[in-house]
Amino acid sequence: MSPARICTSFAAGIMFAGAIVCSGTPAYARDTPPSTSGLPVPRYVSLKSDHINVRVGPTKDNDVAWVYTRAGLPVEVTAEYENWRRVRDSEGAEGWVYHSMLSGRRTAVVTLKDKDALAPLYESASESSEVAARLQAGVVAQVKRCDISWCRIAGNGFDGWIEKQRLWGVYPDEKVN
Repeated sequence: MSPARICTSFAAGIMFAGAIVCSGTPAYARDTPPSTSGLPVPRYVSLKSDHINVRVGPTKDNDVAWVYTRAGLPVEVTAEYENWRRVRDSEGAEGWVYHSMLSGRRTAVVTLKDKDALAPLYESASESSEVAARLQAGVVAQVKRCDISWCRIAGNGFDGWIEKQRLWGVYPDEKVN
């Protein structure tokens, strides 16, 4: 191969690599095949009903592994197959649920290292603001919005701001409007 041809091939390779690196698509998204629904995977959703069969595989022919009995519980969609979604709950249990049993409504579970502790819920997104309530681990709340480190949540008898790190159901870098 002549030196001119080597330089041309090298320059074309650099331009191609630059186009990939400079494209607006993040690297992890380029490496992930598109989902069946067209929505991002993974993502958080919530359960629509208080009786949802969780199956060992993505068809009605698969056995029911357990039944969720709490509407509004947040789950993370970790895979999709046709109209089925593999979900994971806050305790790490995974199984398959039919897509129509899931809602895009965002909820989260209060998580604490010490199960007997209470998480402060503040009037505003600051530890120096008034404490509006104290929540136990396992409380499920609707996520109203989140910024970098705080989320506004509401539930039966409470509404306020909590540190994002105390919630399961929102990603650390996620903003919710």
